[in-house]
Amino acid sequence: MSEAMFYTPLDSNRVRCRLCQHFCRIDDGRRGLCGVRENRAGKLYSLVYGRAVSAGIDPIEKKPLFHLQPGSTSFSIATVGCNFTCRHCQNWQIAQYPQAHPGDIPGKGLPPEAVVAQARAAGCASISYTYTEPTVFFEYAYDTAKLATGAGIKNVFVSNGYISAEALAGISPYLDAANIDLKAFNDEFYRKICGAKLQPVLDTIRLHKKLGIWLEVTTLIIPGYNDDEADLRGIAEFIASVGSEIPWHVSAFYPTHKLLDAPHTSAKILRRARQIGKDAGLRYVYEGNIPGEGGENSYCYACGELLIERYGFSIRKNLISNGCCRHCAAVIDGVGM
Repeated sequence: MSEAMFYTPLDSNRVRCRLCQHFCRIDDGRRGLCGVRENRAGKLYSLVYGRAVSAGIDPIEKKPLFHLQPGSTSFSIATVGCNFTCRHCQNWQIAQYPQAHPGDIPGKGLPPEAVVAQARAAGCASISYTYTEPTVFFEYAYDTAKLATGAGIKNVFVSNGYISAEALAGISPYLDAANIDLKAFNDEFYRKICGAKLQPVLDTIRLHKKLGIWLEVTTLIIPGYNDDEADLRGIAEFIASVGSEIPWHVSAFYPTHKLLDAPHTSAKILRRARQIGKDAGLRYVYEGNIPGEGGENSYCYACGELLIERYGFSIRKNLISNGCCRHCAAVIDGVGM
């Protein structure tokens, strides 16, 4: 347990959490919406500091991040808890664990120093705070990221984009990249499916760009829920307005958790979404969760030549030379390309 960052004491031992865009007001003895930040006599504590519920080594492409040190590995950690209640969460067993098991916070002791040491020993180029929402274990991620930066290891958030502007600015000196889920382009979807609002996510995406954090965006396309072409066009045009160099990953949905009535996403839908992204002026649009369709490959935005050939999370061919296209010398956007 560690005292939390970003909270304001109120009267009667209540506190206002300033970590995420919910800005929970928490009574004495209660927890915030995430289930892992508890008010104890007017002080807010993180219950998951150093308590990893998952730790392992992943290809960076799994995050998905295709323009951050392609082909490298990332040491990935998570704690329980999330500030969303997505009906289609693929990691709901750990994300929603505190709500399903009141009072129980599982996880093995893995302090920041150990995370960095294990990442170095495994030859990982980065540490990813992922699987659940990293914002809710911010203090743990923050201390780890500071140590990792000093050790020459990059740091990655895989996030729903609901972090507060104050918290994002605080970690930005140590945060090299993020993949943010832009789950839909209408507020109703966010409210009914995720328990959140759209606008804060859009604001967070803009702030990442302003702070100089490399950003990629993912949209999981769910047939009948967020696959309307007008909404997909809205997402693509929004991303392009922030930066045409931001990669957009359009990924296939598979029924899970509480959202079992929608079918799998077809390759046809993903191809259409990819074309919408290209038409909006995005340089890089990728199709996810359907390996072997060619939509995972990187192509030069200037001349159209193949840059990186992928299958799933593996790289079969990398034709980028010193960060540039070998054919036309265009600079390819990203970090460590």
